[in-house]
Order: sequence, then structure tokens, then C-alpha cells
Amino acid sequence: MAGLLKLQPTRSSPLSELCSALPSLPLRLQEVGRFVAANDYDATTRSMRDLAAEAGADPAAFTRLAKALGYSGWDQLRAALTEARRPSQASPFSGRAKGRRHGPDSDVALINAKLEAEAAGLTRISAASIADAAKALHTARRIWIAGFRSCRSVAELLNYELRLFRPDEVQLVGGSGPEDLDLGAFRAGEAVVVIGFAPYSRASVLSARAAHGAGATLIAIADSPAAPMAEGADHVLLYEAAASPGFFPSLTGAIAIAQPLAAVTFSLGGASARKRLRETEARLAATSQYVAEKG
Repeated sequence: MAGLLKLQPTRSSPLSELCSALPSLPLRLQEVGRFVAANDYDATTRSMRDLAAEAGADPAAFTRLAKALGYSGWDQLRAALTEARRPSQASPFSGRAKGRRHGPDSDVALINAKLEAEAAGLTRISAASIADAAKALHTARRIWIAGFRSCRSVAELLNYELRLFRPDEVQLVGGSGPEDLDLGAFRAGEAVVVIGFAPYSRASVLSARAAHGAGATLIAIADSPAAPMAEGADHVLLYEAAASPGFFPSLTGAIAIAQPLAAVTFSLGGASARKRLRETEARLAATSQYVAEKG
């Protein structure tokens, strides 16, 4: 129980409910409950089967745990845990801020803690999920990329990399005008990549809904499977945004997903993609876009 006391959950949170119920649960469910409490972020982002394998438990034990706590099943408990992790809409950034620690190495300690959290988050990104999403991009007639506010930078990076070898078939949502015009242009057979984290922008949710309504393949790069812009997605690529310390959530995982997504899509393109990339490089050279290196 000592590890659970560190969490200090609020009285109304699902973690608080879990901690309060532990003594009355059967021994095996107590073990599963302690695992969930100690790994609450993983509980919101990983499949029940993956969690069970790491905990050395039967996947059904997670369902039994949820029902013992009054939920209809594991999905409902996971949704409650996800909701509890979301920052207050009124202060999504300042609410994360901590007072400056004192001492000669306090700033270095914060940087090290942030780097460690970023590195740990990268290990939880699913390579298989990215590979599956890349196959969907490869077969799509057109690729749309939607990222707004801070996620715009990730969207622009992915757009740039894909256009190096598919210049006529990749478009940034809202890149040449109001995004609502692009939302109306989504079609079946196309793919729409939407990037976001809590608090989620309205534009990202509208983009996802428009993709789903048009019958396009929806790929969500998100911080949670319960993200509103991931609802109905064909592929959900998860990264950690909230685990890293600092006043602003982390985009490191989103960038780490975008780059291999582009790399595998290029690889699947074979000789045609390589030909288009060489043509792009030739144009860049002809217009002297880069500074010549001194020999």
C-alpha cells in the first residue's frame, strides 16, 4: 500500500475509488488493482491484453476488477481513468506548472526529469501500429494532414516529408485557406491524419468527424484512445503528452510517430517513390535551396 499512498488521488477520482476498495477485493483482484494504480497512464493507453501480460494476470481479471468497482466493464473504467487525467479546461497549461525548485542544480534536474520522461514515453510507442497506418497512407489516393495550434508543427513536418515523394497527393488541412473547405473535400479512398492532445482543439475534432463521415481512412495521432478526435479512427497511434514535467504537454512522441510514418510510407512506395524523391532533389538543387558545403 505504500506505493499507492504516493498517488494521493482526489476523493472523487477513479483511483481513489480503487484504493478505497482494495482491502475488500479478492487477493488476485487486489494484485491487479495495485498494478493499475501504479501504472494508471499505461491503463489508459495500452490494450487490456498488453496490460495483463505485463501484470502476469488473466485479461479477464481487469474486467472483473472494473465490475467490482461498479463499472460495467474495463472500457468504462479506462474511460474514467482517462477523463481523470485530463487537465482542467480553464487552465490546461498553468495547471501543470510547478513552483521552481531551489538549489544550484534545480534547473538541470528539471531538464533531466523531462528528458527521462520523454525517453520512457518513446519506448511505449507501438511500431506495429505505425507500420499498419503507413500501409493505409501508401494505398490512399490522397493524404490529408490536420494539426492545429501547437500540433500544427507536427502536421507541417509530416506534410513536408510526404510531399518530398508524393507532391501531388498530400495536402495540409487549412494550408491554403479556411479548413472547412478542405473538410468538404474529403472522399472515400483517401486518408486523413489528425494530430492532437488534451485539451483538444475543435478543429481537430471537426476534421476527424468529417473524415469519418466521408468514408476516408482516419488515422489519429493522439495522447489517448479516448481522445474525441480518435473516435471511430481506423488507426490510433498513441503517444505520451502529459507524463513529461513542464508547463506544456510534450509533442516529442507525436514527432517520433510522424517521422517513421513518413519513412515507412516512402519505403512501401518502392521505385516510384524513389524516382519522385530524386526529382524533388533535382528541383531543390536547380533552385539552390541549400547552402553549398565547402570542400
